[in-house]
Amino acid sequence: MKFFFDAKSQKSFTDSCKLKIPLRLPHLLTQRQIHHHQSPAAPHHWKMLPFTTIEEAATFVGRNLTVAETLWFNYSAKKSDYYLYCHNLLFLFLIFSVVPLPLVLVELMRSLGFDKYKIQPKVSLSLSEMFQCYKDVMRMFILVVGPLQLVSYPSIQMIGIRTGLPLPSLWEIVAQLTVYFLIEDYTNYWIHRFLHCKWGYEKIHRVHHEYTAPIGFAAPYAHWLEVLILGVPSFLGPAIAPGHMITFWLWIALRQIEAIETHSGYDFPWTPTRFIPFYGGADYHDYHHYVGGQSQSNFASVFTYCDYIYGTDKGYRYHKKVLKKLKEGSKIDGARNGGSYYYPTQDLKSE
Repeated sequence: MKFFFDAKSQKSFTDSCKLKIPLRLPHLLTQRQIHHHQSPAAPHHWKMLPFTTIEEAATFVGRNLTVAETLWFNYSAKKSDYYLYCHNLLFLFLIFSVVPLPLVLVELMRSLGFDKYKIQPKVSLSLSEMFQCYKDVMRMFILVVGPLQLVSYPSIQMIGIRTGLPLPSLWEIVAQLTVYFLIEDYTNYWIHRFLHCKWGYEKIHRVHHEYTAPIGFAAPYAHWLEVLILGVPSFLGPAIAPGHMITFWLWIALRQIEAIETHSGYDFPWTPTRFIPFYGGADYHDYHHYVGGQSQSNFASVFTYCDYIYGTDKGYRYHKKVLKKLKEGSKIDGARNGGSYYYPTQDLKSE
């Protein structure tokens, strides 16, 4: 087996294998290396682990592999980094197609008790209307998202997303995902505010607001240019704090699942995200969609702190205060249990 390090390091590797001691190779490249089956003329992105057996992998990391690392080794050892990166295409397709389906069933079975959780109960969509939204999203996925994923791999190489061993710890994954969400939320907030200026809204963002009462399938429904622009905040986190490919997969998947939940149109009391500090959720974002082009409220994509700091949640907070007073005095026509929405006809910008 041939490795890409000098003779001194190669001798150290051989001695380490014989003595079964942990190995540290200062000259070994940090990314996945090309194994002995690859020709020198093979593409640069075709890299594999620098070992072919679990024993060699254990020697390399200096300990026995965990169950997760063994599974990862068995799955990824002979797959290129590019192939592993392209798994995002499959994940996004499944998320866009499968995750909103329970919300479709809820929408069709509102009479069975789900109507009280509907944020805009006067709005109802048929199965054909929801399916049309899905088809529009899939068209954008095939024409824009898919090709963008296929050609963006060099950027993943550049920032240093790794695919080898050892795997990151659970705490490392959680910490990096938290950083990714915070960075994406902050940068998305300012881009979203720009898209609500006159030119940005009329030329680009108006498409996403065609659904004034959002549904799960409508989370990625947007103008093609908006899809490209909002890809930047999603990429910034991994660029600033690069991690493992598994962390990157989780980030892309969780961000899209969160967006679907935020656009669900339902405020369920059992939603786990209620326990996340400063989390916006469906109730928070639904107000932004209802107000539409007039909206100067609730720009944040995930959390609420940016809107609070920069004063762009005053209309929403005033609206909720008015609702509370009205409900204390009398029942509001169309309001659902738990204090949800009787919408005004315009955005309330100040108290």
